[in-house]
Amino acid sequence: MALNLKPIGDRIIVRREAADEKTAGGIVLPDTAKDKPQRGTVLAVGPGKLKKDGTRAAMQLKAGDRVLFTSWAGDEFKDRKADGEILVMHEGDVMCVIA
Repeated sequence: MALNLKPIGDRIIVRREAADEKTAGGIVLPDTAKDKPQRGTVLAVGPGKLKKDGTRAAMQLKAGDRVLFTSWAGDEFKDRKADGEILVMHEGDVMCVIA
């Protein structure tokens, strides 16, 4: 796994998909004009959120899931060894799993 990160609580680690290089019409986009994709692949999941009674809520995601998340989700990290950006976010920032 990139950066040897192990998430805690209800956090997950996601690798963001690469941005599109061209528009639908074939125009090549410069880096400043590319929108950051809101899709990625889950690399690791934490043990789950700790509830008030001391038990843990089960995680709904697992490593390998392709997900769609909110645009403001997570904190970004870059790793020279990994392709793309690595995000650390809460499970609640994920809107859905892509089938």
